[in-house]
Amino acid sequence: MIDNFDKTKTKKRCAIYTRKSCEEGLEQEFNSLDAQRLSAENYILSQSHEGWTLIPENYDDGGYSGGTLDRPALKRLFNDIKAGKIDCIVVYKIDRLTRSLADFSEIIKILDEYNVSFVAVTQSFNTANSMGRLMLNVLLSFAQYERELTGERIRDKFDASCKKGMWMGGYIPIGYDLKDRRLIINEDEAKIIRILFKTFIETTSVTDTFRELNNLGFKTKTWIASSGKIHKGQRFNKSSVRRILTNELYIGKINHKGNIYDGLHKAIIDDETWKKSQDLLTNKTPKIQTPNSRISQAPLLKGMMNCGICGNQMTPTYTSKNGRKYRYYICQSKFKGNNEECSVGRIPAKEAEELVTDQVFNILQKPEIISQTISCNEEESINQNQIIESFQKIDKVWDELFPPEQARIINLLVKDIIINPDGMNINIYKQGMNSLNNEINR
Repeated sequence: MIDNFDKTKTKKRCAIYTRKSCEEGLEQEFNSLDAQRLSAENYILSQSHEGWTLIPENYDDGGYSGGTLDRPALKRLFNDIKAGKIDCIVVYKIDRLTRSLADFSEIIKILDEYNVSFVAVTQSFNTANSMGRLMLNVLLSFAQYERELTGERIRDKFDASCKKGMWMGGYIPIGYDLKDRRLIINEDEAKIIRILFKTFIETTSVTDTFRELNNLGFKTKTWIASSGKIHKGQRFNKSSVRRILTNELYIGKINHKGNIYDGLHKAIIDDETWKKSQDLLTNKTPKIQTPNSRISQAPLLKGMMNCGICGNQMTPTYTSKNGRKYRYYICQSKFKGNNEECSVGRIPAKEAEELVTDQVFNILQKPEIISQTISCNEEESINQNQIIESFQKIDKVWDELFPPEQARIINLLVKDIIINPDGMNINIYKQGMNSLNNEINR
């Protein structure tokens, strides 16, 4: 044990810390954490003649590695140490507190700063002298070596298993069931996978694909967590469809660290279908393009429009038909497939941009706005007639601006735009009026 406490104290407040790396067995009525705590309680009881008392708070980290200090109970323990609530930490073994020499060095700094001692029930040493600290470092070195060696063994086994084509766990993918630790095709779910790939190849659109799956009433896989909680299948969205389209499992392969191996499970999709889908995913151009020059078309209202129903931002996008592009602003929630029922949906970009600019011009040309701008012109660097003339000719100046310059002016004036099924609300920056006047009169 660490015999490093203040002899003048009549009472020594002890906190027990327990830890277990994995969650397996924690559901038992008497588990590893309980066993650690019982040993520590008995040790504290044996030192009651020295004034040792157990504080009621529990500091238990079940399912957390000793290779990191990012543990909830350990953080609470440190906070209580800093608050002066603890005089001694009691653990079953030193590696329950940490398996890292570097981390233990940080812990010792905290304990020394707040005059808190440290006891390991099954390991007896005294850190008050150099020999005791040497023994402590030796024990920690072996604990760290054991942790790293275990990690290497797990990684090596994982790599070897993947090379043999074994599926090494995680969420069971839709289209398969798990039997004797091997993936077996679930024919009902496999039909969904085949329809998904077929629809994507026909439409060349991830968005159209998930909408078609949802229209057919299909859901993602229902699965049961290790805790027994049932996670029911959800409606498909853009992310779930793309994950399936890029998962080599469906052609009977295993992808491990970028290396592809033949799997032990059967394929759902043939190689030709897979190749077609990957070619489409690779060759599809992004829908939102960054302007390459001053005169390139840019989404005028990008970042300003929000859906009034679900609060999500309206994203600029486009569709192609007969060689022509049609621009839209679409609710992100609907775009990603998270809320297909959103009544705002998408609106034509050209009509929306023209409506906003017309409304902004109407607002700017109102007498009260011009009067407000004149009153805000504290430096009086521009006379009243110039201000009035500037706002009255704003629509003529606008047509002479390049798209990026128009977007800059709108960003200067418009705070945000709320889109509702029956119209839009435009909020103007009051302080932007004077700045706009200065822009026009440069």
